[in-house]
Amino acid sequence: MGSLGAILKHPDDLYPLLKLKIAARQAEKQIPREPHWSFCYTMLHKVSRSFAFVIQQLGPDLRNAVCIFYLVLRALDTVEDDTSIATDVKVPILIAFHRHIYDRDWHFSCGTKEYKVLMDQFHHVSTAFLELGKNYQEAIEDITKRMGAGMAKFICKEVETVDDYDEYCHYVAGLVGLGLSKLFHASGSEDLASDYLSNSMGLFLQKTNIIRDYLEDINEIPKSRMFWPRQIWSKYVNKLEDLKYEENSVKAVQCLNDMVTNALMHAEDCLKYMAALRDLAIFRFCAIPQIMAIGTLALCYNNIELFRGVVKMRRGLTAKVIDRTKTMADVYGAFFDFASMLESKVDKNDPNATKTLSRLEAIQKTCRESGLLNKRKSLLRNGNGYGSTMILILVILFGIMFAHLSANRQNN
Repeated sequence: MGSLGAILKHPDDLYPLLKLKIAARQAEKQIPREPHWSFCYTMLHKVSRSFAFVIQQLGPDLRNAVCIFYLVLRALDTVEDDTSIATDVKVPILIAFHRHIYDRDWHFSCGTKEYKVLMDQFHHVSTAFLELGKNYQEAIEDITKRMGAGMAKFICKEVETVDDYDEYCHYVAGLVGLGLSKLFHASGSEDLASDYLSNSMGLFLQKTNIIRDYLEDINEIPKSRMFWPRQIWSKYVNKLEDLKYEENSVKAVQCLNDMVTNALMHAEDCLKYMAALRDLAIFRFCAIPQIMAIGTLALCYNNIELFRGVVKMRRGLTAKVIDRTKTMADVYGAFFDFASMLESKVDKNDPNATKTLSRLEAIQKTCRESGLLNKRKSLLRNGNGYGSTMILILVILFGIMFAHLSANRQNN
């Protein structure tokens, strides 16, 4: 739940936060009882709470397929991320991972915390995978094979050019977009989206994560993880790690803005992809992370704090996104609002200001031309405002609700 200070500052966050808390509790109660499925859904909640909540709104068969798809790729990513694994050990595992998912006995100990649990008990994921429909299995195997090969390639290759950057992001995220489009189609709920648009959906999310996680990646022990392309950062500093030093603050922010501008090129494709979706649950599943991505880019842009600590959307705003994303009008509205927020932060003296403003204008134009901007609630403005009395009432209600939920949990 969001902090009391944040709730007092943004009192209209409280209701969405409470709804999200209750929905998360309900989702936890719906975890299947079979040991392997129970493990998979419990693990899903541990590695991605917000993603788990959206997945569990999908229809049963598709929900199971997406859950396993996510865990398989999360396990693959755990192998890639673990910098303590020797290259000659890591590369063969990445390349053969698509075969391991058929082996109920396979596991490989790596990663930390919940990710280590996932890897140590991966046999549960394989058991669940083998119960999926053949169409789902084939789609998951195909994407896992292609992603593992791509990851292996970049274990031995630096991200030098912007083309390298796009290729790496394709392997680790664009392929996720392609795989999800295949799963949606296999479920009979959606037409098969183009690979180009599916890839853009993944790239927009991945580039946002790479930008946001700069400090965590560069400080990785025993070896830094470097995904920002040299073609971009070398315009500002001699070494990528130099961006985190205070004496390079001006150049660091300019480089950051360059990276954000690059990510924005995928936004219009994402809007086109989402506008074609028909199934409400699939639409929400796709739209919520995309709105979170453009919101995160808006927070990161021109923000030196990204090189000092964690920059992320407050929980209350995340809860609002989840609560209010129900139609394409909501998506256009959110993209327009966050693009406008980002636009207000552009310094005309920034080397990429003209390019940034051009990309933001294109996003805003697409949103305006939808004709739907007047049919949504703004995520960034409070409703009619709250007086101090209303804030006090909300805080008291919050306390009562939280106590009630805690009591129910103990009784269960």
